[in-house]
This record gives sequence, C-alpha cells and structure tokens, in this order.
Amino acid sequence: MNIVITGASKGIGYETAKLLGVSAENTVIAISRDQAKLDDLASTDGAGTIIPIGFDLATGRDSFENDLKKQILEHIDSVDILINNAGYLVNKPFEEIADEDMEEVFNVNLFGIIRISQLLIPYMGRATRAHIINIGSIGGYQGSEKFAGLSVYSASKGAVATLSECMALEFREKNIAVNCLALGAVQTEMLTKAFPGFEAPVKASDMAKYVAEFALKGMHEFNGQVIPVELG
Repeated sequence: MNIVITGASKGIGYETAKLLGVSAENTVIAISRDQAKLDDLASTDGAGTIIPIGFDLATGRDSFENDLKKQILEHIDSVDILINNAGYLVNKPFEEIADEDMEEVFNVNLFGIIRISQLLIPYMGRATRAHIINIGSIGGYQGSEKFAGLSVYSASKGAVATLSECMALEFREKNIAVNCLALGAVQTEMLTKAFPGFEAPVKASDMAKYVAEFALKGMHEFNGQVIPVELG
C-alpha cells in the first residue's frame, strides 16, 4: 500500500509510520517540518519503504501544489491511505489568545488537512477502496469534557470532526472512506510542552497500534464516523 502520514517526525505519527513501514508491501511517505527527525525515522529497520519529506503544512496553498505534490509523485503514483495526523496545540487563557495563535492552530489542524486532501484525492480510490483518517481530539468531540486553555485547539478539532463527515459524503462515489479518530490524552512531546508534568495514561506507541490497524481495515466498516478513542 502507498501511505501518506503527516506529523510523522514524533509522537503518534512517528510510531504509526514505523509500524506501517514494517511491511514489505507498504511505501510510507512521512511528512513533517522536522527533516532531521524524519531522516531518523527513515533509517529504522523494516521491510517496507519510508520516504521522508520535509514540509510545513502551515504554508500557503501554492507550496502544496508546487512543492509537496512534486515530491510525493516522485515516489508513488497513487495513494491508498492518508493519515492527517499533524497537529499544533496552544495552551493559553481565552483572553490571551493572539491572532498568530489562531492562525497557526487552524493552519495546521484544519487548513492543512483540507489542502493535502485536495492535493491527493485525484490519486486515491482508483483500484481499491482508499481511506482518509483525520486525527481529531476528544476535546473536539461534542459533549466531551473540555479543558481550560485549549479553546482554540478544541475548536479546530471540532471543525475537523465536522469536516470529516462532510468529506465522507462528498467522496462516497469516489471509492474513498473518510473517518475521524477523536483521540484522548496521549503522552507525546506536544502534550508535554503544553502541560509540563502531566502524565497521560496512554503511550504514543500504544495509540499508534490502534491508528495503524484502523487505517488498514477501518474503511471496510466505517465511513463518515467520528470515533472517540481513549485507551487508558
């Protein structure tokens, strides 16, 4: 399978790419703004192929078309799975949130998903059923407990949930399933930076096992679903 994963230089994305890169049947395109950590990922043992591509999802639309698309198509000509995992978190009281905070969070968490999905849709669902997994958050899941300081992050993830439902509807005839995994707290660098001293009940490697398995099989059972995932 040809698999594209964003936010692949650390945390859940890194561990998911490692798991999917084990199989000789898989070519994994690993995308992140951190090229050094991507190169480390690409050097891990596995029968599959992991191709690192340094790219910042917060950049404008032209860069997606002129830079990212060219780099991806140098290695694969179709996409079976797209895992939109990249995320950016700001922990600030509501009154202190600046315009640049909002722009950075939504550029990565929402607009990045839209832009890379638009870029790759023409190359998906050609031979077999393709799968887009948008990584959301339990904080963006309707009716869930919310946390002070995460208003913009949670709002962006709520938008991802609704976006996923809409994408599934529009791509139904394109042989592409779209689902959103609303993840609970996972011990990642992003979480540690936002909440120093907090220990999540789930390791990134454990959550990655669920994400990888769902990516490979979930499109046969689910479409247009927002699924809360709390393993702890």
